[in-house]
Amino acid sequence: MLLELPLAPVVKKRDIRKTSPDELKAFMVEHGEKPFRAKQVTEWLWKNTAATFEEMNNISVATRELLDQHFVINGVTVQNKQLSNDGTIKSAFKLFDGNIVEGVLIPHDTRMTACISSQVGCSLTCKFCATGYMDRKRNLDAAEIYDQVVRIREQCEAQYGTPLTNIVYMGMGEPLLNYANVVESVRRITAPDGLNMAPRRITISTAGIAKMIKKLADDDVKANLALSLHAPTDAKRNEIMPINEANSLAALKEALQYYHQKTGRKVTYEYIVFDGFNDGLDDAEHLLKIAKWLPCKVNLIEYNPIENASYQNAEADKITAFHKYLADRGVQTNIRRSRGKDIDAACGQLAVKEEKTGA
Repeated sequence: MLLELPLAPVVKKRDIRKTSPDELKAFMVEHGEKPFRAKQVTEWLWKNTAATFEEMNNISVATRELLDQHFVINGVTVQNKQLSNDGTIKSAFKLFDGNIVEGVLIPHDTRMTACISSQVGCSLTCKFCATGYMDRKRNLDAAEIYDQVVRIREQCEAQYGTPLTNIVYMGMGEPLLNYANVVESVRRITAPDGLNMAPRRITISTAGIAKMIKKLADDDVKANLALSLHAPTDAKRNEIMPINEANSLAALKEALQYYHQKTGRKVTYEYIVFDGFNDGLDDAEHLLKIAKWLPCKVNLIEYNPIENASYQNAEADKITAFHKYLADRGVQTNIRRSRGKDIDAACGQLAVKEEKTGA
């Protein structure tokens, strides 16, 4: 008669980047390791951006095997990338569970900018945005946001031989609906034992969630703030951005003034100029009133048509006249030309066209 041997217990592996420093230190001590090993591992994970435990070459093989038995590194990989005629690079990033998000490297004479995503899909249903026509599947965790920056930084250095200079949270999803992970990712990106990027080089963009804008101020989050305004009255904003019904311009005014009072920072208004919708001088006059709420700058953005919407970009002379109206009245105003339109990488065009792949 054969004796049945008991099965070895299955160790459920934890995501090591969701483990706190104290938890990791306790794990090391529990398994007979020196406490300082936890700091070494943390440095490998964040500063040296290790994708595997094997890369941690100043740690013994036995310790690396111990880590591999108990933990995983749920890294982000490049599923595919496209290079635009203007040098923009769009990447489809594969997450550990097979979901896909998109990110963009936007090259410029004076800066190299990573546009990153904070959610798989989006729940806000803005009528002009391709991501708004996708379902929101889940939030990204802080490490997944961080990894997008790492991958785009690698592309920047490989393609252009220059460092990444700026980060904008303007990809897929609403950053302030994934508040904790976005804020943690900013902390990691700016930390000396992370990517050590300057906070002034990072911008969080929101469609306008008043209470969370106030929370950014209360928490003194080290990043710039941009509001995706896109219409200068409640009636027009309600039409294209349903979120405005619960976050009116009056509510946003109060929140932004609170933000400026607490942080001393300017706010950027992002304003896509749509043909025949918000491109008139009467619209510019309404926007001028908004610009007087607090110190700000205005970015006028070319629109990039998408399949699901009938909006078109305003004529060039309309955009020029709109810019002149604001600039002549003392508003710092820039016209942002679209980049990466030929690969659907421009503002409002990010939408994953491939299905979720196997993890």
